[in-house]
Amino acid sequence: MFKRFRIIAIVLAALLPSCKAFQSFIHDGEVVAKLGDHKLYLSELESVIPNGISPEDSASLANLYINSWATGMAFQDIAEQKLSKEEKDVSKELDAYRQSLLRYRFEQRYVAERLDTVVSQKEINDYYEAHKENFKLERPILKARFMRIAEDSPNLQKIKKLMSSDDVVEVVAADSIAFNSAQRYVDFSDRWMDAVTLAGEFGVDYVEMLSKKSGKFIEIKDGQGNLRVAFVVDMIKAGEIPPVEFCQERIVDIIISGRKHKLLTTLEQDLIEDAKAKENFEIYSSK
Repeated sequence: MFKRFRIIAIVLAALLPSCKAFQSFIHDGEVVAKLGDHKLYLSELESVIPNGISPEDSASLANLYINSWATGMAFQDIAEQKLSKEEKDVSKELDAYRQSLLRYRFEQRYVAERLDTVVSQKEINDYYEAHKENFKLERPILKARFMRIAEDSPNLQKIKKLMSSDDVVEVVAADSIAFNSAQRYVDFSDRWMDAVTLAGEFGVDYVEMLSKKSGKFIEIKDGQGNLRVAFVVDMIKAGEIPPVEFCQERIVDIIISGRKHKLLTTLEQDLIEDAKAKENFEIYSSK
């Protein structure tokens, strides 16, 4: 049965140049596949195939869906045959799932209508000061300037000198010269970054990258005639507490999550109190 069904599915998929073209030779409501007593209709197949995709992609999606549908129906049939009446009774599970789904959807709507997502800088600072120990670094963070440049570039040393300067004018000059000389130049010195992010620029893990650090420079050759260079403007080691600006996004998420939890807890309490007030909720004592 499966071999015959697969052949039918492949033929149908191959004939599917696009959703609209498919509809032109089989009218809506037409059966496009059959397994036992189960039928797959054109309208269901069309609903999973986006308009505007290529004939090849359309045929591929159709074939995937038809075979997935057939597998599902085959499992349903064998389960109906082999399971006992008690095993096939899923009414309790369906009721529980429906209840859970309805609750989730209402909670999402309730929170969306009431949640305040504006977090002030004072709230961020206050939370940071009260929970500093929770933000200890697992990995170092850095501020740095990075470039990838040919090892034999005549401007290599000049750019290195300028990019390591404290003078804003010289730092801008490094960027300007690198624009025409380097393959890549990025100034990360205005924000803290995880060492893993900078290591990605070198194409190595952060432990290996930091092992190449000499003074404030990190240099790694890529084996293709290029040199990857970073000047570390500042670094905070693992185990230390980072500045508040590095933790800011995380703190905002924590505060908003706390507000959401409070809303839902209040909702639960209000629903019970409302039910009691309307005498819709009563607990019977056992004898």
